[in-house]
Formats: sequence, structure tokens, C-alpha cells
Amino acid sequence: MTHYSKEDILKKAEAIADKIGKMELVEIYRQAEQKIDKNKKVQDLIAQIKRLQKESVNLQHFQKHEAYKQNEAKIDALNKELNSIPIVQSFRQYQEEVNDLLQFVSSDLTQKVLKALEQTESPNSFEK
Repeated sequence: MTHYSKEDILKKAEAIADKIGKMELVEIYRQAEQKIDKNKKVQDLIAQIKRLQKESVNLQHFQKHEAYKQNEAKIDALNKELNSIPIVQSFRQYQEEVNDLLQFVSSDLTQKVLKALEQTESPNSFEK
């Protein structure tokens, strides 16, 4: 049985992360993210939403129910506007695809580690 140090495992994990980072899908995601970061309209909408969200927290804390509802309606309207912008839609699609990829890799790795552990356990490993 091959033994690996923690450092060996971390180096292999870093190599996997590097390979994932160089995938075409991840590159496209990064480009979409840069477009969003450079888009003034998108950034203005995000800033407005964040400001209103902070206000909503305060309004809720001070039990200003009607003002809170109005604020939330403004947030919803801004979110709809933001979500209607094509580069935001593209970014979210790529973000979802990258997230799915990462979830798959994580799940697959977990399953393989558990399978390897099951194969190396002796039948009496939990007995005293």
C-alpha cells in the first residue's frame, strides 16, 4: 500500500485545481465575470441592490414593516432588471456550469476515497 504525506495530497489537489482552472469552461466563466465587473450599468444595479438590502435589514430590525415591504419591492424590481441583462444571464449560466463541475469533482473524489477506505479496512477493524 502506498503512503502519502499530507503535503503530497495537497500538491496533488493543487495540480487538479490548476487543471480545472485551465479548462475552457472555466476560462469562459472568468471572461464573463470580467465583462460584468467592467459593465457600469451592472455594477450600479448591484450597488443599489446592496444598499437597499442593508436598509431592509435596518427596517426589519426597527419593525418598520411597510417601509420594509416597499424596500423589498424595489430590490425585486432591480433584481429583475439585473437578471434581464444578457451578460448577467450568460455569467449565471457559466457560473452554474462551473459549480456543477466542481460539485461533480468533489463528489467523485469523495466516493473514490470512501471506496479506497472500504477496500483497505479489515473485517475486524472496529472490534476491540
